[in-house]
Amino acid sequence: MPVEKDLYAVGETPPLGFVPKQMHASLIRPSRYGKPDQAFEIEVVDVPKVGPKQVLVWVMAAGVNYNNVWAALGFPVDVIGARQKRGETEDFHIGGSDASGVVWATGSEVKNVKVGDEVVLSCGSWDEDAPDIKAGIDPIMSSSNKIWGYESNYGSFAQFTVVDHYQCFPKPKHLNWEAASAYMLVGATAYRMLMGWTPNTVQPGDPVLIWGGTGGLGSMAIQIVKAKGGIPVAVVSEENKYEFCYQLGAKGVINRKDPAFTHWGRLPDLDDAAAFGEWMKGARAFGAKFWEVLGERRSPKIVFEHPGESTIPTSVFMADNGGMVVICAGTSGYNADVDLRYLWMRQKRLQGSHFASVEQCAALNDMVARKEVDPCLSEVFPFTGVGTAHQLMYENRHPAGNMAVLVNAKNKGMTTLD
Repeated sequence: MPVEKDLYAVGETPPLGFVPKQMHASLIRPSRYGKPDQAFEIEVVDVPKVGPKQVLVWVMAAGVNYNNVWAALGFPVDVIGARQKRGETEDFHIGGSDASGVVWATGSEVKNVKVGDEVVLSCGSWDEDAPDIKAGIDPIMSSSNKIWGYESNYGSFAQFTVVDHYQCFPKPKHLNWEAASAYMLVGATAYRMLMGWTPNTVQPGDPVLIWGGTGGLGSMAIQIVKAKGGIPVAVVSEENKYEFCYQLGAKGVINRKDPAFTHWGRLPDLDDAAAFGEWMKGARAFGAKFWEVLGERRSPKIVFEHPGESTIPTSVFMADNGGMVVICAGTSGYNADVDLRYLWMRQKRLQGSHFASVEQCAALNDMVARKEVDPCLSEVFPFTGVGTAHQLMYENRHPAGNMAVLVNAKNKGMTTLD
């Protein structure tokens, strides 16, 4: 019979609904900013308080994504310093923007979940009383929007986390804790990119070009496009990654390291005819390869972007007339060149996209529950391995798909608290 005490060992379960004073957390401090395998350490801190519209969750497992590589580095944003400028007092950062767990306590105004519910968490948070939200803006576009576990504290790399009520979604019953913790951030981000920008949404028969097909975002995008009737074509960096993409439903796969593709990076000056001609030669070779693997001479209706600087010129070139390049990151750099002639003369769209709305998170979660989208869980780490998992991601040595960390789940494969 569990007993009530101030602190529990990781994996030791308190009585349901009893909130101890302290918890174990794998956290970052400014003095440790640097490579992730040195930045994270397990410490004991107070359990966060729960506001009227908030939910305290007993974390079973946590997903791993690049947000907390940046947090560990302290670059491009000092996340702790940024919060302290807003008046917050904590001198540490508990990261983690994906999680599965059990509702342990709720605020007085929470109606959508109750103690004991098994949930997955989304990372989009905002002030529901913000003037722009009251005026009708999509909350994920609000000036009050923050990414939980990166821009806000008390993420999922701890025994307990605190979220707003609308961040909780039912855990798909067929998934174990670690798989349930690994898909929401990348999956909902991909869903909004592909289904959120009317009229440029995936329609049956639409070819879609997906950069980084074996990554967290790409693996979700391939499955979403396939489930919506589109034709996914993935781009990868090695031929040994082809099979993974095909298993997810890709029609074709392109190796971006093909020697014919000599044009990556920023556009050359248009006044330099020789350099621009050489760039165009590489871009056309890439376009020809797209036609080859697609099996027909059609351009992508949507280009699913996140590398940024190295690929945006090609993506804009590739998109069909009236098509869209949609981007959610800039992993290769933020200074991207666009040949504006393609945008206005062929009426293409360059669209930014950031995480997802509550409705889009729910839609993605329903696809997972219906087994249309698999979390693509690749590797699972113990709670002591938070830094190791992020170091692999930092060095681009992480496996295809998504990684997770066991927190209070005692072993891999657990599906319930018991």
